[in-house]
Amino acid sequence: MKIIEAKTEAVLIADQPETFVTRRIPEAYFEMGGIPGDRHFGITRPADSRQPMYPRGTKIFNRRQITILSAEECEEIADRLGIEEVLPEWLGANLLLKGIPALTSLTMGSRLLFPSGAGLICQGENLPCRLPGEVIQKMNSHHPKLAANFVKAADRRRGIVCLVERPGIVRQGDTVRIWVNDFARPLQ
Repeated sequence: MKIIEAKTEAVLIADQPETFVTRRIPEAYFEMGGIPGDRHFGITRPADSRQPMYPRGTKIFNRRQITILSAEECEEIADRLGIEEVLPEWLGANLLLKGIPALTSLTMGSRLLFPSGAGLICQGENLPCRLPGEVIQKMNSHHPKLAANFVKAADRRRGIVCLVERPGIVRQGDTVRIWVNDFARPLQ
C-alpha cells in the first residue's frame, strides 16, 4: 500500500445559499455528512443529472459531502485557460491541497487522514461543469470564452469528491496522509 502526504493549503465553506462559491476559514469540524452549514452537507441528497439511473430528486446517499482540489491542478487549469489564476473558491472547493499534482486521478476508496483523526474516503473525480466556468469568466471579464473553455481545460483536473468516514477538525496547514487504494488489494 502506498501512502503519500500533502499539505492543507486552505479550508473553505459554501455557506451562502445563493451560490456554490466558497470562502476560506481557518478550520472546520467535519462530521458525518460533511461540514455543518455547507451547501453540500448531509448524509443524503436528491439525485440530479450526475445519477441518470434514478429519477431526478430521488433521495440517495451523499457521496459529494466534501470537494477537494489540488493547488497544482488549479494552476494547470489557469495555464490552459490563459489566465493568471483559478481560485479554489470559484470551483466550490472545501479543501485545497498542495503536494499532490495528480489529485484528480486518486483512486476511489483512497483514505485521507488528518492529524485530528478526521478521515475522508475518495468517491472519485469531480467532473467539470459549466457553472464554475461562468464564475471564472465573471472574475476575468477581459478574457473571452472562459466559461465555454472551462470544461475542457478542467477535464481530469477538477479534483475529487469525498465523504466523511471519521469526524474531526481539519485545519489550514495540516499535513494529510493519503492511503492510496490499490484495486488489486483494496482497502476495506
